[in-house]
Amino acid sequence: MLDVARPDLTLGVVGAGVMGRGIAQIAAAAGIAVRLVDARPGAASAAKDSIGETFTRLAEKGRMTGEAARTATSRLTVAGDLADLAGCHIVIEAIVEDLPPKQELFTALEPIVGGDCLLATNTSSLSVAAIAAACRRPGRVGGFHFFNPVPLMKVVEVIDSVRSEPWVAETLVALAKRLGHFPARAKDTPGFLVNHAGRGFGTEALRILQEGIAAFDEIDRIARDVAGFRMGPFELLDLTGLDVSHPVMESIYNQFYQEPRFRPSPITHQRFVAGLLGRKTGQGFYGYSGDKQVVPPAPPVPKVDIPPVWISRDEPEWRRVLADLVKALGAALDDGEKPQPASLCLVTPLGDDATTTALAQGLDASRIIAVDMLFGLKARRTIMTTPVTDPQMRDAAWALLAGDGVPVSAIHDSPGFVAPRIVAHIVNVGCDISQQRIATPQDLDRAVTLGLGYPHGPLAFGDAIGPARILRLLEALHTFYKDPRYRPSPWLARRARLGVSLLTPEG
Repeated sequence: MLDVARPDLTLGVVGAGVMGRGIAQIAAAAGIAVRLVDARPGAASAAKDSIGETFTRLAEKGRMTGEAARTATSRLTVAGDLADLAGCHIVIEAIVEDLPPKQELFTALEPIVGGDCLLATNTSSLSVAAIAAACRRPGRVGGFHFFNPVPLMKVVEVIDSVRSEPWVAETLVALAKRLGHFPARAKDTPGFLVNHAGRGFGTEALRILQEGIAAFDEIDRIARDVAGFRMGPFELLDLTGLDVSHPVMESIYNQFYQEPRFRPSPITHQRFVAGLLGRKTGQGFYGYSGDKQVVPPAPPVPKVDIPPVWISRDEPEWRRVLADLVKALGAALDDGEKPQPASLCLVTPLGDDATTTALAQGLDASRIIAVDMLFGLKARRTIMTTPVTDPQMRDAAWALLAGDGVPVSAIHDSPGFVAPRIVAHIVNVGCDISQQRIATPQDLDRAVTLGLGYPHGPLAFGDAIGPARILRLLEALHTFYKDPRYRPSPWLARRARLGVSLLTPEG
């Protein structure tokens, strides 16, 4: 293992684009000498100047002293070519995301750098083993995948390939800590850790949109308000750009040999080829006026008379919560074992759709409204109709549940509503990452919260809801669709049945 604490540690960075600049910046700030090289004339010099200006601005804002800014800038050296990287202890490549150029770079570096120099790739999607395969010593090559913007995204994936020697990952873990980043160790698998775990969010939202269950903006509102995500899935796709997101979806799907959990959507392909990429083109799922997102207005709350309300007894605790709310909102409660002929019927399914629930409970489907209770009723309420629900009953439920100013989303019939489907899919993908031993449960959850900004890591999300409930959701989805996309991970199924945390590792 290299001693990354040594005061003379020297880091070579090949590629002076956004990622290379970010890596060079945090390394220089951490007291490491950095040699920047780029094949494009003037690119490395421009990068050094840009980083120096960044340090100056940070000093002006009081985030570092003026002396610290000058010293950090002095640690940056522009290398004329690869030969100037001789003597580097570690070299990180951050060049074009294409296998042949990365292989060519590392084979060119090998005779230049010392025998104990560590070669690291910042690849986000390519196999580290494939990059290393062209080297005479593939064992000294490891993955060191940062996220953009590097100085703000405080996580880096440390990737062991099947050929990496143990000291490589150990050194990169220590280097990440010196750089002030959390090192998330992961196996060399498609998408590594964060991009792999991220497959659950957007792909399930696209599936919901494709089925016509809700409009894209309504899905975003539900994801933010109900499940607590900072951005809705379609806002995120617009921000990232479909020129980035769609190829990643297809790549990971195909690298996993068409694993149904990662199945992309024809919606993003259609919009990608049409050039509707998102913010960068001024039109994505949303329109944009300059930098401002144009959000379709939410539908107005209906103004209708509200009949007596009957609530299913199938989920007693949820019935009590919903009944208390109904009474607080001033509606008459039909408290009979069976609903009266004119009553609005509210059901509270977990996993099943409104139609299945109505049939299972022997209720009149034309009066059924399902209410999503899984995340509570404080921030937003989601109601769901059967295909034959009387629009007056839907409007009555909508008006009633919006009576205290809490917004209501009305969606079409769907097993699992919207937020529970998305979260269950995220949890299930995370569970299977743990099942495959790609990363430890703790590294997975911390990497996802740092790298994707989710309110919880996948496993902690499942624990917060309850593993048994997540399992029930997925089993209902799997039963309804007969799609292996929704088959529960063994990691989830066993822990749910044992009643233990999803973060529980195996000995």
